[in-house]
Amino acid sequence: MELTSLLGLGLALLLAPLLSGIINRVKAMVGGRKGVPLLQLYIDLGKLLRKGVVYSRTTTLFFRLSPLVSVAALVVALGLLPLGGWPSLIAFEGDLVLMVYLLGTVRLLTVLAALDTGSPFQGMGASREVQFAVLAEPAFFLAVLALARASGTWELAGVLGGTPLPGVTTILVAATLTAVLLCENSRIPVDDPNTHLELTMIHEVMVLDHSGPDLAMILYASSLKLWLYAAIMVGALLPVSTLPPAMVLPVWLAALFAVAVVVGLVESAMARLRLLHMPRLLAGAAILSLVAVFWG
Repeated sequence: MELTSLLGLGLALLLAPLLSGIINRVKAMVGGRKGVPLLQLYIDLGKLLRKGVVYSRTTTLFFRLSPLVSVAALVVALGLLPLGGWPSLIAFEGDLVLMVYLLGTVRLLTVLAALDTGSPFQGMGASREVQFAVLAEPAFFLAVLALARASGTWELAGVLGGTPLPGVTTILVAATLTAVLLCENSRIPVDDPNTHLELTMIHEVMVLDHSGPDLAMILYASSLKLWLYAAIMVGALLPVSTLPPAMVLPVWLAALFAVAVVVGLVESAMARLRLLHMPRLLAGAAILSLVAVFWG
């Protein structure tokens, strides 16, 4: 069991940057453009790891440790998930609560590192990040609670990929997780990961002072976070326990990459919403997940 669990975690660590490449390729195809290579993020990570690091004199040791600790927290969170149909590396009753707290820790570290620079510009991005988190985190936790209530367990191994959920619960949870995934990963319509407009950036502005290997760790942490949320969505909607053992991993990976395709299509079809509309979107997602809790 431990070997297969390590294989699932290793697969996530290796293929996580591929999701961003799929999203970019889908957006390029829809827009009729050539676009960047599928493995562009791997190329960028390799270049950044070979560069030096520049630190502002106003920053502290916390600013330097934040990227590394964020990656470590996400690796632990991935270790809690049953990836690819394989059992999770770390499993215990109530581990889904730890996963939620680990994701909150990553956000806290990013926000505090942005504030550590002393820049009001990065403070603006940190303020927006926290504002959206107030609504996104309850929506996500309620969606996980609905899954736990429907499956009858507080262990992620039983919540994700277990028995099929009721149809209404599946629809409500899917809608909630889609909104949360777009918000937590700074995707359109919540945020534009490719924007350079100062007044519209949220996540991008918080990491402007990072460079070299530190920026590589931040980009890699973002890809791990996207993989984690996509894996949660696939685990919640795809009952892998009903599939033949030989088909579990291929179907699971296909579903995971399909999530990236859907994100690319959403970003191609929608524009970034105004900041004033974001609370309505996230509040609506929280309401849907709350209905799913009582429905299940």
